[in-house]
Amino acid sequence: MNRPLVLIGICCIVAGLLWPWLRAVPLGRFPGDIVVVRENFRFFFPLTSCVVVSVLLTILFWLFRK
Repeated sequence: MNRPLVLIGICCIVAGLLWPWLRAVPLGRFPGDIVVVRENFRFFFPLTSCVVVSVLLTILFWLFRK
């Protein structure tokens, strides 16, 4: 249990240090993301962004498993 927690902590630190550059990544603004804007109402569901993040995490976990 110690090793996964240390890795998660290191990833959080790296993400925190890279945050100024990570904000420029267009996650949430892909074609296919659902946005419904009406008067006094806004619904946003990042469908394509979820798929992209899922594929990237699957590839990373598959690489680290090998």
